[in-house]
Amino acid sequence: MKWFNKTLFRRILISFLVTLLIGLGVVGFSISWLTKDYMYTQTQEELVRKAKRVNATIQRHENIDEKTIEMLALLDQSFDTRIWVFDKEGQIIATSMKDEVFIGKSVAPRIVDRALKGQDVLSELHFEGLNKPMISVVVPWGAKKNIYGGIVLHAPVEGLNQTFVFIRETILWAILFGVILSTAIVSYLSWSITRPLHYIERTAMEIEQGNYHQRLEIDNPAELADLAKTVNRLAEKVEKDEMNLKREEKIRNDFLANISHDLRTPLTAIQGFLEALQDGLIREEETRQHYYQVMYQETMHLNRLVEDLMDLIKLENKDITLFKTPVDIVDLLEKLMFAFQPEADAKETQLEITAEAGLPMVYADRDRVAQIFKNLLQNAVKFTSKGHVQALVLREEQYLKINIKDTGIGIETGDLERIWERFFKGDRVRSKANKGTGLGLSIVQQLVKLHHGKISVHSELGKGTTFTVWLPIIAEYGDDLENVDDIY
Repeated sequence: MKWFNKTLFRRILISFLVTLLIGLGVVGFSISWLTKDYMYTQTQEELVRKAKRVNATIQRHENIDEKTIEMLALLDQSFDTRIWVFDKEGQIIATSMKDEVFIGKSVAPRIVDRALKGQDVLSELHFEGLNKPMISVVVPWGAKKNIYGGIVLHAPVEGLNQTFVFIRETILWAILFGVILSTAIVSYLSWSITRPLHYIERTAMEIEQGNYHQRLEIDNPAELADLAKTVNRLAEKVEKDEMNLKREEKIRNDFLANISHDLRTPLTAIQGFLEALQDGLIREEETRQHYYQVMYQETMHLNRLVEDLMDLIKLENKDITLFKTPVDIVDLLEKLMFAFQPEADAKETQLEITAEAGLPMVYADRDRVAQIFKNLLQNAVKFTSKGHVQALVLREEQYLKINIKDTGIGIETGDLERIWERFFKGDRVRSKANKGTGLGLSIVQQLVKLHHGKISVHSELGKGTTFTVWLPIIAEYGDDLENVDDIY
């Protein structure tokens, strides 16, 4: 069956032709058989009626004379049939043709018996001497009980056979025309299906080779149009996944470069200072204390880096447990600002907090919320010199809205969409004065989501940045705080 399954065109064509040939063959045979049966039946019934009219004409003539024979000849011409008359012994005693050679011959006894009993004979009749195909009927000759014999009417079947031949030829021509028409229709259907399929195949190959921008435009048939839409969606997804992979790869490479730099720089400094101290090159106590202070700061930087990495791994693995309690956000912000006050004073930056009166508390993990705002305030202070850092707290529907606004250097527009990415570091943090790992804001965003909150950013380069955090207030959970899912 390999030859049958090779192409769609061949399968459709063979299916059409088989269906057509079987269908037309059955219909043609049925029509031919039914027509032949009907025409034979009608012809026999018509012969019977004519035979009875002949009998009505000669039934009073028990003996066949010249006048009766002339009457038979006249009826032959009127009915276009040959007429025989046979007696009780079955001998043909008269015919409608004067030169008829059948006079004196006998009719089959079974036909004679039925005629003498007053029965019509309509079955197939065979008479000796009739070589041409004829339709024959027999009716009794006489009236009621006075049966003298029988009357036979013959009609040639050449016309009927010609009609049947014409019907068969018509059916054959119809089948031939159907085959040609089916081939044309199948060719068109196959073309209309295979052409878009080849188009889909070529486009799929283009997508396979990396041309993800390729798209299919097919309007019909509807099934192939749906398939084209599915392929387009698949191409869009593959293209998006490829872009994400490239972006992730770039982020990963940037992270490796940044983390290598962040690790190498403090380690190099620590190694150099330790070598100097170990070799006894630093004799002044003040200089040694300065070296100790630098090594301590570099060690703290490495510690923060490790902590950020551990937090990121836990967040990615959803291995963070939140211990939620009612938290006073204003009190928390005041303590964090107090901790950053020395650094802000060193940069001549003012810290201030503004809050509405009677604010409700939020239901959150205090340490994790502190980590969120510590990162935001640290960035604000880090990138602001001789400016202001303001925390604004107010209620907005079922949330506390906290704005951390600074007047620092701002964030480039192209970096705004990427600051939440893991390991991403914008141009503003690439200087030696602004150290960072690029993990802080990614951790902040995920911690906010774990608290069922929201976070957004607005920034203008050279004018400052505003981070806005929404945290659900305690009233959102009602009185039964134990039913809140705290484990993620």
